[in-house]
Amino acid sequence: MKKYLMVLIGLIVLFNACSKNETAIEGKPTQTEKKDIVEDKPQTNYDIERECKTFPVSEKVSQKTEEKSSWGNAPDFILSTTKGNTLTLSQFKGKVIILDFWATWCPPCKAEIPDFVELQNEYKDKGLLIIGVSLDNNPDAVNQFINEMQINYPIVMGNDKIVQDYGGIRGIPTTFVINKKGDIHTKFIGYRPKNIFEDEIKKLLKE
Repeated sequence: MKKYLMVLIGLIVLFNACSKNETAIEGKPTQTEKKDIVEDKPQTNYDIERECKTFPVSEKVSQKTEEKSSWGNAPDFILSTTKGNTLTLSQFKGKVIILDFWATWCPPCKAEIPDFVELQNEYKDKGLLIIGVSLDNNPDAVNQFINEMQINYPIVMGNDKIVQDYGGIRGIPTTFVINKKGDIHTKFIGYRPKNIFEDEIKKLLKE
């Protein structure tokens, strides 16, 4: 009886072993194999594009930062014109700039303006730009003055910040001559005749 029982147990063990081998042969993966397949899943097109994506906007920002940092020591500004637009000083890099702080109620300022009008006409095509910074409070009054004096260069409305940035304007007219790189070359306080500015302009236009 024991002999038959031992034979029966042996047959059962052999049958179970064969069943496991058949499962493996049929290609049914075990739990471990399934886990490996998930972990080795290839990248999709989305994953590859996300990793290789470039950011041209960042490059443009970097370029703009470099351009701005190459401007010289003349304090940059963005100010409103009397016409309601804005003007940025550094956008005129490459030009010789006369930056004139003035006001409509200032007699010496008024005396200089016809000379500036002539200089702008004579040298604008050679690289000169004159910018007037009005220290008046009323843009309408400035516009009226511009029309009366036939001013042919841009006028912006000044404020406390630009006055302080340029060292504190204690008397007007105060005029800065700025070279093509954006550096302050000369500062004049008070009235100067046309030939003084013209000599400065000619030298800087040659640089």
